[in-house]
Amino acid sequence: MPIIQIQNAVYRYSSADGKQLPPAVDGVSLCVEEGEFLAVLGANGCGKSTLAKLMNGILLPQSGQVLAAGFSTADDDALNDVRRNVGLVFQNPDNQIVSTIVEEDCAFGPENLGVPPHEIRSRVDWALRTVGLYEHRLREPHRLSGGQKQRLAIAGVLAMRPRVLVLDEPTAMLDPQGRREVMATLRQLRDEYGMTIIMVTHYMNEAAQATRVLVMEQGKIVLDGSPREIFSQRERLEQAGLSLPQSAELSLLLREKIPDFPLCLSPEDCADALSGVPFDISEKPGSAKPAGTTEPIMECRGLSHSYTQNSKEGVAAISGIDFELLKGECLGLIGHTGSGKSTLIQHLNALLQPTQGLVLLEGKDINESKKSRRAARFAVGLCFQYPENQLFAETVRDDIAFGPQNQGLTGKELEKRVELAAERVGLSSALLAKSPFELSGGEKRRAALAGVMAMEPRILVLDEPAAGLDPKGKLQLRQTLSRYREETGCTVVLVSHAMEEIAALCDRVLVLCGGERVLLGGIDEVFARGGELEALGLELPEITRIFTLLKLQAAVYTPQAAFSLLKGGLGNAL
Repeated sequence: MPIIQIQNAVYRYSSADGKQLPPAVDGVSLCVEEGEFLAVLGANGCGKSTLAKLMNGILLPQSGQVLAAGFSTADDDALNDVRRNVGLVFQNPDNQIVSTIVEEDCAFGPENLGVPPHEIRSRVDWALRTVGLYEHRLREPHRLSGGQKQRLAIAGVLAMRPRVLVLDEPTAMLDPQGRREVMATLRQLRDEYGMTIIMVTHYMNEAAQATRVLVMEQGKIVLDGSPREIFSQRERLEQAGLSLPQSAELSLLLREKIPDFPLCLSPEDCADALSGVPFDISEKPGSAKPAGTTEPIMECRGLSHSYTQNSKEGVAAISGIDFELLKGECLGLIGHTGSGKSTLIQHLNALLQPTQGLVLLEGKDINESKKSRRAARFAVGLCFQYPENQLFAETVRDDIAFGPQNQGLTGKELEKRVELAAERVGLSSALLAKSPFELSGGEKRRAALAGVMAMEPRILVLDEPAAGLDPKGKLQLRQTLSRYREETGCTVVLVSHAMEEIAALCDRVLVLCGGERVLLGGIDEVFARGGELEALGLELPEITRIFTLLKLQAAVYTPQAAFSLLKGGLGNAL
């Protein structure tokens, strides 16, 4: 008997005025066998998260039926049995954290299931070790980074030992090492404990590791098969707003020259397949990044900050950081979860004041006075990791207008700023009239970004702007930022765990580890040090890893660039 059975399930949300919206889940039927590893893909708003919530009874189908471990989610008397068997990790970990100490939060679920105290202790220690948070077990959750909170949410569900683990974008805020650890943990849970894994994700390379992949579109399941079956259908995936893993995309491109080249789902598979093909690469191209200016717009000198100065922990979040931000450049900021990235960028517009050190904007200390801090906040626009943290007005239009109004803009000038910012991020007039809390996750990110852009800052700071976006949304964001830089000459600081995003947008990269600067240089220079990055819990872009595995030094970061390079080499060899 399947562990999850869904029969013709339909679920509709209602708008703020009570009108029913089109179905988020529209007549879905699905059987999930015990022990499967199922990945669910789809564009933002296609119904993936709603489907996940139907599986453990957080939402009930308005028609149709959902059975979890044989129990109907519509049966009030069986709801505890449903949730004992099916654990759900939410997209935003803040929605799932309830206690003031990490280990107590992890213990919350088992306690409510009536697990004996000695067993709770054992489960909590195991779950925290599994997600790499055991050393933080006595910390307060609000002092954890976004990625660490994500791990805590996973640990809290693991401690309940469910038969089915449903995860909604569980790695969206994790660094590459954290993503690898979570994926390894999920495989271990399936292999050693027989746990069924159902994972909603926008990372195609994560879906490639599943045993089965579903693709949703407009509330319906439109594709269902093995990863190899699904990722061989490039055109259909693109129609659904998705993409291929980069290794798969390169392998399909290579079939133009080698018709029997296999479909590869990982860098290791692709490098292995290429190792048996004779080719000669005489030219090793650079990434052709623009030279830009060497004039600094901002300087950080000896920057240090501790959140816990007066507590027992007393650990600095950042320590002694020096760097210059050059006028007009895009600087990538990377590092493992908890390395100090979010703390650092909050110093750039004086949201945080340093314990030691200086932040200079065009040579002037931004923390010199209240007036200078206010000026810095208009000059340096910050878009937070979670966009809902900076959306608050009754309508999206009012939210975007808030910053310019505080700059003194009114009337037509204010209206022009709002409309231009909305146009730049792709928000329609209809969306401007909505409440920001009615928007999808991707729309909220665009609204938050528009609110910052509307102030026309000289420096734009983005903390994980693409996290939780589907592949189409990520591409649109890249295009938006590239256009914005060209039109305004704005300097950009981009925090991201996606190395492909860093390679596509950035001129230089600053690498943090343990709150300290460890690397600063051009894209090619930093990504040429793959061993050091991996030791720091980071990784190379997927395409670059293929060339590294082949022991070839080539500054290529996209499947198209890799194919162009290999195509010439194959032409010489065949």
